[in-house]
Amino acid sequence: MKTPPYPHPVVAREGWPILAIAVLVSVLVSLWSGWASIPFWLFTVFALQFFRDPVREAPEGAGAVLSPADGRVVCVEDAHDPYAGRDALKISVFMNVFNVHSNRCPVDGRVRLLEYFPGTFFNASLDKASLENERNAMVLDTPDGHVVTAVQVAGLVAKRILCYASAGQDLYAGQRYGFIRFGSRVDVYLPPGARPRVAIGDKVHATSTVLAELPEISGDAPAAGPDAEAIPGH
Repeated sequence: MKTPPYPHPVVAREGWPILAIAVLVSVLVSLWSGWASIPFWLFTVFALQFFRDPVREAPEGAGAVLSPADGRVVCVEDAHDPYAGRDALKISVFMNVFNVHSNRCPVDGRVRLLEYFPGTFFNASLDKASLENERNAMVLDTPDGHVVTAVQVAGLVAKRILCYASAGQDLYAGQRYGFIRFGSRVDVYLPPGARPRVAIGDKVHATSTVLAELPEISGDAPAAGPDAEAIPGH
């Protein structure tokens, strides 16, 4: 097991303003009435658990695809990757409001493409959410020549997708690269031949759960790793 570098607090910075306001209001209401302050303190506790962002240990192993999010597996199927234009194995992780919502990179790789799509806000556990909801796609080229796509998908109440990666940037497996506020999902598209290590209904944890194993690439296969040309994001 290895612990990826994690240079930020265990409470996500995206939640600092919300937590600060919640604590301030709770204290002020407490000075007026202890009973009246209970709902405000409950919201503060909810916000604290929602924005928690714990350090995680990543399993060792070549070809391991790490879960990009905490939650429950809702899809393991062969599909078409519309962002990289290829057939793929698709694994989707649904996050409810009680899961950690920090998103981590599933593999070592260089960002080839970033693309944002406005859309609707269906329940993120539904299959149609993958192509109809607001989403942000990130296509990665791994050092071994694989292409892996991670898509942040907004949910029924998620109103903001945050992605801090940029085209041409090198990311490591388990690196924090984004955040989605409230219920949502992350779709991962893997090359054909990838072997799933999870099944529908499994609970997974970002960085520490292996979703799948990438197939071995033969020596004469074309490389699509860090030296591949980066396509500007949108």
